[in-house]
Amino acid sequence: MSDADVRIPEEAKERLTAIEAAEGLSLRAYLVRLAETLLTPAERAEHAEKAPAALEKWGRYAPTAAQQEDLDGELDRRLGQLTGR
Repeated sequence: MSDADVRIPEEAKERLTAIEAAEGLSLRAYLVRLAETLLTPAERAEHAEKAPAALEKWGRYAPTAAQQEDLDGELDRRLGQLTGR
């Protein structure tokens, strides 16, 4: 395994140090766990493509294109409220 030097703001380093101490992990182990749990953009797109079929199979959820557009708009609106956009 190769090492990498990463330069981050001091506040971020202090936060990571507190998190790793609370989790009982080294910073290396914490970052490895984080990398293993996050999805890449390609993986997120793949999941998004599969989600409608899975939802339909699981609960017969099959919104029309117009309903999906309304739902997407509502999600965008709510995310905008959270991020201030």
